Parts: sequence; structure tokens; C-alpha cells
Amino acid sequence: MSKRGGLRGFVERLRDDVVGGFLLIIGAVAALIWANSGWSDTYEAIRTFTFGPEFLHLHLSVESWVADGLLAIFFFVVGNELKQEFVHGELRNPRRAMLPIIAAVCGMVVPALTYTAINLGREGAHHGWGIPMATDIAFAVAVLAVIGRHLPTALRTFLLTLAIVDDLGAIIVIAVFYTADLSFTPLLIALVLLAVFGYLQQGRGLAAVLDRSPVPNWLVYLPLACAIWALVHASGVHATIAGVAMGLLMRTTTQPGENTDPSHRVEHLIQPWSSGLVLPVFALMSAGVSFAGMSGIFGDSVALGVIIGLVGGKLGGIFGGSWIATKLTTAELNPSLSWIDIAGMSLLAGIGFTVSLLITELSFPGHPEMMATAKAGVLIASALATVLAAAVLVFRSAHYRKNAPHPREATEPGQGTS
Repeated sequence: MSKRGGLRGFVERLRDDVVGGFLLIIGAVAALIWANSGWSDTYEAIRTFTFGPEFLHLHLSVESWVADGLLAIFFFVVGNELKQEFVHGELRNPRRAMLPIIAAVCGMVVPALTYTAINLGREGAHHGWGIPMATDIAFAVAVLAVIGRHLPTALRTFLLTLAIVDDLGAIIVIAVFYTADLSFTPLLIALVLLAVFGYLQQGRGLAAVLDRSPVPNWLVYLPLACAIWALVHASGVHATIAGVAMGLLMRTTTQPGENTDPSHRVEHLIQPWSSGLVLPVFALMSAGVSFAGMSGIFGDSVALGVIIGLVGGKLGGIFGGSWIATKLTTAELNPSLSWIDIAGMSLLAGIGFTVSLLITELSFPGHPEMMATAKAGVLIASALATVLAAAVLVFRSAHYRKNAPHPREATEPGQGTS
């Protein structure tokens, strides 16, 4: 096999969600081992090393560059994939698109109420009500890819939609309740540039000139995308929202002279980088939570609020909200899915990590003990949610594999395919 052929095969494997999921999990395990080893000081030194210009508040730590910057690439891929689903796929049906949106809202409200109820009367603890609201989409999607290879694709679409709405909700909560210096000027400029980005996708007027120009399109789109990201970051809004917004603005239909639409072309180009680089590095820099001080954690109301909120609250909010929505509204569950699939996915949504850890730091700046126990709670809840979700979804995946039609049974004897 030639080196070029081997490289092409390696890149193709990186487009597989399962491979990306394994790489992310390896990165997370490596981070946990490193952060709790004798070299933990080195890990913290690397993660907290800062660099970059002061302009637009871009002098950031390595961890922030990864979580805010590099992860925006993954969010772009997710937003782009959702756009394809809204235009051509599962989410074209408003009644089915409505269900994960309702589930996401319920999956934020119930965990927040659960945490608040557990911490009633404890001074200072109530500030952490936003911690169990957030689902870590990168980890959740990766785990689903690894443990649910035979599950219906509609379940992944449900999780993607729910997690995006969940992240948007968490970002709004951070901006309204946990951010004192939201800056509207860079946010408005970013919105203008997003409008330009969307216009260039349409292939009309100046956009058509750009398409016919000998200048490569990436020389226009890449600086524009970087400017949008930097402005969103400078506004105080979590910068990964810029990736989602640009992904949702991608054009998913072909125009005369095109073999493939821009959405699929860019996804084909970026997906290996997202799976092979972005997610593992993100896990390595974000998952390094120290186990120190975890003894007695289950007697602490802050930790219990986070754990029960992320695991039980997410399950009750997402599953219960979805079921009630199908009874009281026109929302409907995809017929390829069962309610036990939604239960397993609801447990998977209890994986908190990045945004939950971010809200933890914003919640307890003057209470290091509460911050430490809350972070430990996020770690334990995420591990517990993964184990419980795996117990359900591995069983369901085996069920779907067992009941899948055999290739020879897909077409009856004497019949052809159309």
C-alpha cells in the first residue's frame, strides 16, 4: 500500500464517529491519569499557560484556546449537520423537530430545580443552580458513537438537536446570570458579519462573483470565520456559539455547475480534523479533574445537588418532558425509536464536563471548597451517567442488531431494487 493510499485510508477512518469517540475517551482518560499523577503540576502548568494578543481579550490560557477556540470547529460541524437534518432529513418534520427542543428545555429546568431544592437554606450554595443544566455534547455524542453502533440514526439526531438547544440555553444562562460585563458592540458586529457569511453562501450577486473568482474561497471564508469567532468571544458570550451559527448558515443545496453543495464539501474536509485533533485535545485539556478531596463528597449538598441534578434531573426532565409533550402537543417520536431509547439517551445527557465546569467556576469564585466539591460532583455524575446510559443503550443496540433484516432478506427472491 502506498503512503498516499495509507494516509487517505487513515483520514477516512477519522470520519467515523466511533474512531473519534475512542480518541476522545482516550484523551479524557489520559487527562484524568495525568492530573492525578506525580506530574500533575506539569499538567496544570501547560493547561494554564497563557498567550495571545490583548486585543479583543484574546490573551487566553491553553485550556481556554482549546475549549473556546478549537472546540468551535466541532460545533461548526455539529451545526452544519443539524442544518442538513433541518433541510433534508429527520428534522424537516416540525412535529419531530419540536420534541428534542421541548426535551432540552425540560432537561435544563428540572436539574436546576433539583439542585436548588437540595441546597435550600445553605448559604452561598444556591449560586450553583446552573451547573447541572448543561450537557457536554462532545462527550455525549462520542460515547453514543462508541456504545450504540446499531442504534437508529434518529437517536443521534435527537441528541444533537437536544444538546445544541441545551448549550444555547446554558450560554444564555451564563450571559444573563453569571456574566457582569456582556459587551453588545462586538456582538452586534459579529451578527453583521454572520449576515455577510450567510449571504455569501447563497451564490448570488457578489457571492457568485466570489465563486467564479480565481481566488480560493477559503481566503475569504477563513478570515471572516475567525473575525466572527473573535468578536463573539470579545462580547462575553461563549465563543463556540459562533461555530454553531456558521454551521447553521451553510448552504445544503446544489446550484448549477456544482456537484456537491458547500455544506457537504466543507464537512468532508473538516470532519477528520474535528474527530482526530479537536476532540482528543479538548478532552486532554478539559477532563483533568483532581480526585483530591473526594472523600466525604456524598455528604455534601452541593455535590449531591450536582450529581442528582445531572443524572436524575436530566433523566426526569428529558424523558418526562418528551413523554408529556407527545400527550399534550402535536410533537411526535420518530417511529424507529422506542421510549427506552429516549431513557438511555436522557441518561447520556447527564454528562456535564466543560460547560458545567465553567459554570462551577463562575458560581463559586469566593468559595473554593464549594467549587472543589461541585467539580468533583460533575466528574462523578458524568461517569455515572456514562455507565448507566451504556447499560441501557448497549442492550438496545444489541436488540436492533439482532432484529435488523439480513442482507439477503432485504430483497425478496425474484424482486429487484428500484
